[in-house]
Parts: sequence; structure tokens; C-alpha cells
Amino acid sequence: MAEELGLFAPYDPAVGLRKNGERRRADRRAADRGTRDRRKSERRKARLRSLIFSALAFVAPHSLKTHPMPFFSSPKLLTAGGPQVSTTIESFDALPPQQAYDALIKEAADRFRVSANLIKSVMHTESNFNALAVSPVGAMGLMQLMPNIAKAYGVDDAFDPRQNIMAGAQMLKELMTMHRGNLPLVLASYNAGAGNVARYRGIPPFRETRNYVKRVSSLYHAANND
Repeated sequence: MAEELGLFAPYDPAVGLRKNGERRRADRRAADRGTRDRRKSERRKARLRSLIFSALAFVAPHSLKTHPMPFFSSPKLLTAGGPQVSTTIESFDALPPQQAYDALIKEAADRFRVSANLIKSVMHTESNFNALAVSPVGAMGLMQLMPNIAKAYGVDDAFDPRQNIMAGAQMLKELMTMHRGNLPLVLASYNAGAGNVARYRGIPPFRETRNYVKRVSSLYHAANND
């Protein structure tokens, strides 16, 4: 019916038309045309170019020299006031803990008129310069402030080095005034509390406190003799 209506044309070998379901009798691409295969030639050339570029990829980075583009190398453009970025870092030296807080210690010493060597010696003994140190009884930070002491001196964050050092230095100053510069009593009061020093009328008979006074005094005198 479809052929009668002209919907399917009869197969004509000349134009390559075929009836419904009829395949070509032979593949024209496989037939020998008697001429050079242009596609095979192009594929061989492409493979050759690929091999050449692969070889250059290993050689070029070591042998080729790059030249700056005129836009970036022009002195006029570099000095025209445009944004410039420097990425040069000459050196980076990490400070040891013993020196990390020297500026804050000096600031506290100048403010409260307390020896910087004394502040540093107390800090060394109390926390070994660890700003996050916490003792078994709850003393915090570089100068090991107890929570009630930190609150009394207006410290919001006892682990903040500046606040901690300032409060510790102020406490040392007040103890120096109380004990009229008697260093052993000052240190004993800092460790065991001024109440215990008053109770025992001197350094309390606590092994920890006695060792503390000796330790800080030794560091302090050694620093003064340097």
C-alpha cells in the first residue's frame, strides 16, 4: 500500500536507496577505490604530531626561557601609582617562650614599678611561660591567678597574656608595699597567701612554699647578675 502511494521508492543501486529492511550489499568504505586513503594518512600525521608534542613537554620546561610581556615590564607602568603587591619575606624567627612576653613584662614593670626580672622569674616558676597553664587547684595562665584574684583585679580572661601579666605585676607591687620590699615574704605571700604569712609570722612551713621561694629567688638573682 505504501509503495502504491509512493511513500517508498524502489531500490536504485545508482543512488544507494534501498527498500525497507534491505541492507547495502557491500560496505563502500572497505572497498578498494584504487586511490590513497586520505583518512588513514591524516590519522598517521596526527599520531606523529602527538608524539612530537609529548617529547617537547619533557624538554621545553628545562630549556625554554620566558620573557616578561612589555605591559608588565614597562617602568612607566610600574611607577604609575597602580596597586603593587610584595611577596618577599626576608626572615621569620620564632621566639622562644622565655622571650615571647618580654614586651608585656616591660610594660607591666614600668606601669607598676616592679622589677621586670622579678615578674619574669615568678612567671617562669609559676607556668614556665605557658599562657594556657592550669594548676590542680585552678590557678590560671602565665602568672597562675586564682579565680578570686583574677576577679579582684578586673581580669576578664585569665588566659589573655596581657591581662594576666598586668594583674600579676600589680599583685607583686602591692605585696612589695605590704612587706616593705622583703622579697622572701613577698614570694611566700604570692604562693601561699598573705594570710598564711601573717599567721606564721614569716614563710609558712609548707614544703611547696619554701621550695617556691628558693626557686624564684634563685632565678631573680641570676637574672640580675647577667
